[in-house]
Amino acid sequence: MKREKILFFAVLILASALVAVVLLSGQDRKEAEPNYYSQHESAFPSEIRSYPVPEEVTFGGEKIPLDRWDMRERFDRELNTFAYLHATTMLYFKRANRFFPIIEPILKRYGIPDDFKYLCLIESNLDPRAISPAKAAGLWQFMESTGKSYGLEITSDVDERYHAERATEAACRYFADARRIYGDWFTAAAAYNAGTGRISSELQNQMADSASDLLLVPETSRYVFRILAIREIFENPHKYGFFLKKEDLYPLIPTQKVEVSRSITSMAAFARDYGLNYFQLKEFNPWLRSDKLTVAAGKVYYLDVPNPEDLKVKPSKTKVYDERWVK
Repeated sequence: MKREKILFFAVLILASALVAVVLLSGQDRKEAEPNYYSQHESAFPSEIRSYPVPEEVTFGGEKIPLDRWDMRERFDRELNTFAYLHATTMLYFKRANRFFPIIEPILKRYGIPDDFKYLCLIESNLDPRAISPAKAAGLWQFMESTGKSYGLEITSDVDERYHAERATEAACRYFADARRIYGDWFTAAAAYNAGTGRISSELQNQMADSASDLLLVPETSRYVFRILAIREIFENPHKYGFFLKKEDLYPLIPTQKVEVSRSITSMAAFARDYGLNYFQLKEFNPWLRSDKLTVAAGKVYYLDVPNPEDLKVKPSKTKVYDERWVK
């Protein structure tokens, strides 16, 4: 027993000595490298704070009443979620630099508020190939039936839900129709998520005038507030801790519109004729859903074809869509 006690205390003394050595070595590093902790301090925040909710917000130029507790808390939830969802929100900025320049002019041409570009972000994470479990597809996440009803071509060869310009035009027509039905942009946006049939019936059943006053499933209840929250962060990125350089953003790569009025039997061969590979051609034309393209008599398609030289990485030449994003 005495021998076991001696062994125990010996081990204890040895462990204490090792701890002391580690602590002293850390202190030595801190003294020898005085800038180490200051340089890395921003990467390890000392406290997590709840970001304040703005006193007032608008959507499509229409005031959203955040002086109501329920409205304020719904906005607060989404604002802090995006603010601390660092990797995902950072990716949104990078992709937005590529897709907002495509989306914004189309919204303007159709008279749709610029705020709706953030609805596109919420719908698909600005992934042009996005597809939901319910089979909604593309940047604007159209269901097949809805896409066809708004003029999108959907066949085995072509699916314009994946076409950035054509799908944006279809979404604009949807928003305009919903605005005429409901009279406000908030409800029009909510209808894009839930469908006009559901929103109309709930407005009647709950005797309400706006979707903001409806008891809806959580996804739809949160929907417009997610749009409002991500817009707030995009308009004030440094306030929420997002600091990017222009080199971090994804560039909008220029393309030429190549007219196609005859069927293409091999998209791979077509791509090769322009100095591209099959993957690159499909990357710029995700609406092409097959390895061929059947063109009916009198029909014309326009393929986006980049110059192979423009596919080389040139970060310093990236154009910044919104100067507020970079520092």
